[in-house]
Amino acid sequence: MRLSPVLAATGTYPFVRLEMAKRRLLAQGVPLIDFGKGDPREPTEAFIRQALVDALPEVAPYPLAEGLPELREAVARWCGRRFGVEVDPDTEVVPTYGSKEAIFHLAQVVLDRDGDRRVVVTTEPGYPVPERGALFAGGEVVQMPLLEENSFLPDLDAIPWERAAIVWLNYPNNPTGAVVSLEFLRRAAELAREHGVLLAADEAYTELWFEEPPHSALEVRDVGPVAVFNTLSKRSSMTGYRSGFVVAEPELVAALKQYRPTVGTAPQEFVQRASVVAWGDEDHVERTRERYRRKRDVLLPVLARKGIRVAGSAATMYLWLETPEGETSEDLAQRLLAHGLIVSPGTFFGPAGAGYWRVALVPTLEDCERAATILEEVL
Repeated sequence: MRLSPVLAATGTYPFVRLEMAKRRLLAQGVPLIDFGKGDPREPTEAFIRQALVDALPEVAPYPLAEGLPELREAVARWCGRRFGVEVDPDTEVVPTYGSKEAIFHLAQVVLDRDGDRRVVVTTEPGYPVPERGALFAGGEVVQMPLLEENSFLPDLDAIPWERAAIVWLNYPNNPTGAVVSLEFLRRAAELAREHGVLLAADEAYTELWFEEPPHSALEVRDVGPVAVFNTLSKRSSMTGYRSGFVVAEPELVAALKQYRPTVGTAPQEFVQRASVVAWGDEDHVERTRERYRRKRDVLLPVLARKGIRVAGSAATMYLWLETPEGETSEDLAQRLLAHGLIVSPGTFFGPAGAGYWRVALVPTLEDCERAATILEEVL
């Protein structure tokens, strides 16, 4: 049997490899504290869980790809409250099965694999899904490096705008924790408009910050063509619910509504109804931010004492840390793993991540305190 050469070329998803290593150690009885995968382990708020239970029907028909009107309206209201923008819930919003699948599928909807605008621009180090989605859609990927000396921002002038179909941004950024200014977003949108390119923004972490509330590309959608992807996964600790949204101009939303029934990725209606409740409440998000802040405050002092420099951590649930001199990020990850701590080598996010490692602040506060003691002894 012959398989897709694109699938063979992409290899195993990095966090699948991490999960495999984790399972081997657990089978050996090794106690682990997992700072690797960015999967929140805080309980989903009780009122959200109750909303899902209350919405469970006796008979559950196929959900519609366009999503429930109530959810589209809740998303539009949230966009207005959070970013001060007006969004039409009927023509500019699509609920998604989390944001990952929608990010992966965007290139399928936008690219003409036989045309001369097949370039999809992504950033590195970064989330690999936009790149993989582009490759499966027959696109050509150009990766822009995120360098610390440039505040982990891509060089907009170096982007091949004349050949691009999609330019991806991800701020607050995974893995660097960097944020972006409104001026940067405005210039990116202006360049996208000038060259007829879609500016796609993965904004899964806009609601997790330690300093100032981050900006959104929604705020510049009047400047150029913008598609914004967000999710309840991190904001509301709902990764397993798989519930997010895309906000874009009506032409693209209509195309998504045409495409999505083919792949069957609409969230279940009972999840959508729980999502309405989640998007409508900010108190639980403030509690979530405070929990991450407390865990961050436990780890930062020991890292400072051990000479580990924090390269980025303005937002997200991550610490982006410089690797100790004379040690690769993979070697450091293996050394910490031997002491029961799982972290992500920077190279998991592409070659540009060399020299860094990522800590996801997802364990409990008690586990973070225990990890601080281990780091004090090991580093």
